[in-house]
Amino acid sequence: MNSRDRAGPVVWCGIIAVTCLLLILLEHTLWLAIPFIFGTVLYYILLAPMQRLIRAGVGQDLAALTVGGGFVAVLSLVLVLLFSYVAVPEESWQALLGHYLEGGVTFVRNTMQLLEKEFPLLEQMHLTRLVNRRFKSFTDNFAQQHLAGLLVVIAGWLPSLLLAPFLTFFFLRDGASFKRFLARAVPNAFFEKTLFLLHEVDQTARRYFQGLIKLTVIDTIMLALGLWMIGVSSPLALGLMSAVLAWVPFVGSVAGCIMVVVVAATDAPSNPVIGYGAIGVFVAVRLLDDFIFMPLTLGRSLQIHPLMTVLMIFVGGSLAGVAGLMLVLPLLGVVMVVGETLGCLVTNARLRARHRNAMALRVRQASVGLAK
Repeated sequence: MNSRDRAGPVVWCGIIAVTCLLLILLEHTLWLAIPFIFGTVLYYILLAPMQRLIRAGVGQDLAALTVGGGFVAVLSLVLVLLFSYVAVPEESWQALLGHYLEGGVTFVRNTMQLLEKEFPLLEQMHLTRLVNRRFKSFTDNFAQQHLAGLLVVIAGWLPSLLLAPFLTFFFLRDGASFKRFLARAVPNAFFEKTLFLLHEVDQTARRYFQGLIKLTVIDTIMLALGLWMIGVSSPLALGLMSAVLAWVPFVGSVAGCIMVVVVAATDAPSNPVIGYGAIGVFVAVRLLDDFIFMPLTLGRSLQIHPLMTVLMIFVGGSLAGVAGLMLVLPLLGVVMVVGETLGCLVTNARLRARHRNAMALRVRQASVGLAK
């Protein structure tokens, strides 16, 4: 019988309590948690090629340096090619952003007018006038009021994000040594269970992040294909950005949908069908995610009941905001493995007896000759 079968209500109460405490701590250490997340994702992306190099006879340090350097070189080449092919806008970025905002507002205004024609009650409520007033108060001088603050926030986060590649390199180089360091501190009676615990924590995190990467690739392809079919410009870039935003449950998907609808409405202001088609593409991909893609990727990585998943997502959002929404599931998965294994150790009378006998034997060996 494994540890998951032995886990009871007391153990699960401890798992939930520890997860909530870690989420509260996460909110106060977000500057370190974000690069740690990106570093962990990169670690699990680069772990497989580094292990191939090690099996081929390359040393641990050289393999980590080779894989990390190769990733940086490929990423730099991709960025150079991207910026070389992206056309420089004739107008400023502030004016371009205002242009897209105006296109989104026009799309919403036209939608409200169509709804008023279909539902006279909405016309009596002056829905279009109310929406126009709210949007006007938000979009007036948007660039001057909000864009500068956004750029300052991004500049403040940039040094922290640069920690991610350094964390990835040291994870690759010293990850195995750190596991051995932890294992040496464990009493012999609990050694096998501790090795199992370390293995399960590593496998849980690996399966989650690798599943997340697979889901991102699938979503990017499906979104790009759907947006290309309805005629939205830059479908691959929009699909990738929307798939990455979907890492944040609920909020990210809504933000990605709004971004694509705004771009579609701005590119074709006289054809609102494209904007409605973009919404349809997102709804279709979301349904495919829930019923097909997620069970095949993330669903196999974390064996958590759906009710617990939904409840913990809301708890994570209330305790740690957007970061809590994004991290609550992998955090719960790791704490679940640790808690269930520790619960198995505590309730295993034979392991505790072995530990007591080992301690008594050490005391007798240390006391030999002292009575003389």
